[in-house]
Amino acid sequence: MADNLAHAVNALNQDFLRNHSGEAAPVIAQMKLVEIVELLETLPVHQSIEHWEQLPPDIAGAVLEQLKDDLVLHFISRGDSVKTAQIMMRLSERKRKHLMSLLSAAKQRELKSLMSFRHGSAGALMDVNIPHLQDDLTVREALLKLRRQRLSRFSHQFYVVDQNGSPHHILELQDLAFAEARDPISNLVKPIRAAVLPTASREEVVEQFEKHKLIDLPVVDIHGKLTGVIHHDALMTAIREESSADLLTMVGVSTEERALSKTAFVVRKRLPWLQINLVTAFIAASVVGLFESTIAQFTALAVLLPVVAGQSGNTGAQALAVTMRALALHEISTSHWWRVARKEISAGFINGVAVALTTAVGVYVWSGSNGLALVICISMVISMVVAGFVGVIIPIALSALGQDPAQSSSIILTTVTDVAGFFSFLGIATALSGML
Repeated sequence: MADNLAHAVNALNQDFLRNHSGEAAPVIAQMKLVEIVELLETLPVHQSIEHWEQLPPDIAGAVLEQLKDDLVLHFISRGDSVKTAQIMMRLSERKRKHLMSLLSAAKQRELKSLMSFRHGSAGALMDVNIPHLQDDLTVREALLKLRRQRLSRFSHQFYVVDQNGSPHHILELQDLAFAEARDPISNLVKPIRAAVLPTASREEVVEQFEKHKLIDLPVVDIHGKLTGVIHHDALMTAIREESSADLLTMVGVSTEERALSKTAFVVRKRLPWLQINLVTAFIAASVVGLFESTIAQFTALAVLLPVVAGQSGNTGAQALAVTMRALALHEISTSHWWRVARKEISAGFINGVAVALTTAVGVYVWSGSNGLALVICISMVISMVVAGFVGVIIPIALSALGQDPAQSSSIILTTVTDVAGFFSFLGIATALSGML
């Protein structure tokens, strides 16, 4: 009788595991790791893979580390590639490299592609070792599970997921610590205010953090399942790194370059942009060459050229910095170009008039020439207005073309402001030469 009962129970268990993998997953997830490994080793391979894929990624990753290589090879080569990649991201670097070495070159390329995310995206910023709990647990069960989970860092809050692995609530550590052991955690949870896809840009992540005043931001896949979490400090680190990268790219320096990089590497990365800068310098010099006779006649113009070019360059740099920051933080889009340009043109005009009057007084005291003071006054206003406009247009135009707005924008800006400054100053001086 006892043998028949045991046989019947075993048959029911086998049927449950074979035909109801979705319902079996939460039950298997509650088992001890050694029991899960033992169960998967006894089932047919195709069933084992199906149940393994249904497990929470952190448990599925722990299972991979306990299974024998021949069975692991079946799992990661025959299983769903997207789920496999999500699970393998939770393994140590050493273990992941070892498992990848067991696969064919094609499978390696596929998994590496799935495990890599665009630089600055939510997927690249997220921590995959995330503390999470099922929504049907009691406080006692939740505490026991958290003790078993391998957390990459201390956390003040945990994500509560449903049977499909979708996060809908968060559970604060202090609420869990002071609750009664038999209370369901569903009585303690709070709703999640925001979540993003792994492909979300860093700007979208920043927007969600600022909008909802978050400590952490959950990352979900296209099916709504929890795949990772972005910590606030990780985001801040990425923003600081990106800011330094923007400073480098604005002047044509590679973001890969470091202070102690090898000389050959530095030369290879910098020389092309220096050559481009040389070409732009000749363009600016050619403008001066157009007015060679005027400069020869009035040598004081050569002394004052850097004054006009310097002021227009600073004006353009200010407009460029403000516009790039606004684009990065999504304060504006490319459709706002005229509103931003109009503001910078107005600011350039007012600042230009103020600076021009001061400059005109200084030039008159120095040269005693009303005509020279008038020339530099007019050219100062024109060049600063043009510089403000160009400082807006360059990053917005690059952004509209799908390019990085920071990419060598300083080199382009310097060329345009120099040409505008030289041409306006020397052109007006030529036109008003009778007054000099």
